[in-house]
Amino acid sequence: MVAGVFAPGGVLAQADAHFQPRPGQTRMAMAVARTMAAGGRLVVEAGTGVGKTFSYLVPALLSGERVLLSTATKVLQDQLFARDLPGLARTLGLPVRMALLKGRASYLCLHRMELARQDALAQEPGVARALASVQDWSRHTLAGDLAELTGLDERSPVLPLVTSTRENCLGTPCPRFRDCHVHRARREALAADMVVINHHLFFADGALRESGLAQLLPTVRVVVFDEAHQINETGVQFLGTQLSTGQLLDFGRDLLMAGLRHACGLADWSGLAAGLELAARDLRLVAAALPAGTRLHWGHETPQGVSSAPQGQGVSDRERAPQGAPDPEPAPQGVPAQAWQSALQRVASAGAQACSALAPVSEMAPDLLRLHQRGCELLDALARFCGPAHPDAVRWVEVAAQLRLIESPLDIAQVMRERLLAPPAGGDSPEKPAAGPGRAWIFTSATLGEDEQLSWFTQRAGLQDAEILRVASPFDYAAQAAWYVPRHLPAPASPAHSPALALWVGKAAEQLGGRTLVLTTTLKALRAIGAALQQQFAAAPGARLQVLVQGQWPQRRLMERFRAGADNGQPGCILVASATFREGFDVPGEALQLVVIDKLPFPPPGDPLVQARMRRIDQAGGRSFKDYALPEAAVALKQGAGRLIRRESDRGILVLGDTRLLTMGYGKRLLAALPPMRKLASEDEFEAALLALARGAACAAGATRSSTTAPAGA
Repeated sequence: MVAGVFAPGGVLAQADAHFQPRPGQTRMAMAVARTMAAGGRLVVEAGTGVGKTFSYLVPALLSGERVLLSTATKVLQDQLFARDLPGLARTLGLPVRMALLKGRASYLCLHRMELARQDALAQEPGVARALASVQDWSRHTLAGDLAELTGLDERSPVLPLVTSTRENCLGTPCPRFRDCHVHRARREALAADMVVINHHLFFADGALRESGLAQLLPTVRVVVFDEAHQINETGVQFLGTQLSTGQLLDFGRDLLMAGLRHACGLADWSGLAAGLELAARDLRLVAAALPAGTRLHWGHETPQGVSSAPQGQGVSDRERAPQGAPDPEPAPQGVPAQAWQSALQRVASAGAQACSALAPVSEMAPDLLRLHQRGCELLDALARFCGPAHPDAVRWVEVAAQLRLIESPLDIAQVMRERLLAPPAGGDSPEKPAAGPGRAWIFTSATLGEDEQLSWFTQRAGLQDAEILRVASPFDYAAQAAWYVPRHLPAPASPAHSPALALWVGKAAEQLGGRTLVLTTTLKALRAIGAALQQQFAAAPGARLQVLVQGQWPQRRLMERFRAGADNGQPGCILVASATFREGFDVPGEALQLVVIDKLPFPPPGDPLVQARMRRIDQAGGRSFKDYALPEAAVALKQGAGRLIRRESDRGILVLGDTRLLTMGYGKRLLAALPPMRKLASEDEFEAALLALARGAACAAGATRSSTTAPAGA
């Protein structure tokens, strides 16, 4: 039945004249259908263009099972729920109940919106205007999904005021519980056949055993993870312990408002809140001398900087040199030990005083009861950080606008085996529960590894015994794309690298009329290349290119502007972005024809999590550069290259601005991870290929103008 849907003359072909049967898509769909029917674990790497979304949606819809669909981001969730699922259900003629379930922060909290008027932040003109807009929208929305508010910036300071978190949600005692948008979304999910969530929600709610999803998961036998390559890094965020100065400040602000509202005069709420705020800010100030983005390894009593060259047996000097961060910098020195310990003690003291004041009044109002619980949870987390780290975890401090204390497992393998892939209560084994077929787990992505067993993904996710299927892309990469390494560029560690690459990119993009995406491996390179390109075109009179730099606009607006390209008289675009644009950024057609990756995307060796993973490999007798750093770089390189060709008619060039691909022995392994594009061996070959792209784009634009201006009937 599944094969017939994808066959020539089948349902999909009848519904869409542009549908092309693809053997790889059918093969994946059949494997997914078999796993859904019998249970088990299936890992599928489906190359770009296979059509993996329909390959799991068709079997899911035809299975008659309740299915949980988890994807990487809220944007992909919305696309799946609003477009792909309903469209395919109509095509198949199936009445299916669908639900979209996001995390709490995606929904308006009516109770917190009412409290927001009393917050000091709400008195600021910009925040007050945004809050008024939210309040007006709240009278008409049914779902309460803040994504409906297109004019609300995702960085708006009003969002924490009108959304809830696990810490401050009151649950059933909330006075607005009956109208709660989160509660309504979860009720709808419990009654749906297809539930679309994201990986963050899966791990956050599953690990914390919250109501809603914790009730949903045991009733679902089939789970599909799309963009599954992200689940390990997403999972480790929620399987450890975190405490931030932002949490402490939020707790102090809520303590002041709730205390004055429900228990005025029963405690010095202003003094308690001020003490918490001062203690939290003092803790942040201990690391004030460190730049934002610093991560300090916390292996002993005091967080300290880590060296940029991992040590350990099995790593030769030749291998150790290239595995460093593309822009090696001196390791941070850490924080003063005495100041750190004193600041932690002041936080603990302020938190304990707040909890003591809340204890006798906690039954007076739901707000006070939840605040008391939050305070106790914060103190428990602080007590954990004051003790030794778990032997199988890594602990660090992250410096940003707020200070984050983090203890995390190195991967999710053990949790996946013990919690998520275990049988339901009463089952005999993961594959044979008490009755009926076993649970079915499908994991799919365009990039899951570089070897046949997809070890990069399966080992970290505890899926070594899963069925593996690799489906190649149907694109003719040799005809559609080429790769090139400019040999004249300075060494990647040189300070001259970013300026030289920016100058070269500017000249190439100008010939192409924009259509260029530059992906950087560090934020330092992002800023340097972006600034150099903007200066280059700002100084040129009559420049016809616009340089977009990630961080200067909201991400969604950047994407929309870049996709629009030079239409409607706008200049062409160069977009300079970081690793977050390596995936999930889809620009089919001629709006993107040149992708530039500045340096080899090795994992940052100064990252405590990276160091701990490499140390574990070395201690086990492995070679961390070969077994960890190279596979990481190969997957990241493959993801970046995947932005270039998105459909059969696309044409483009991939530029790799790192000469180590040609000079180091490991370069061949990294190049083998790329799609089979043809090689451009010289600058002359690159110029010829670029000119061909520019001419093709000009011809296409001319044809479009002719068709729009031709008289009727021509």
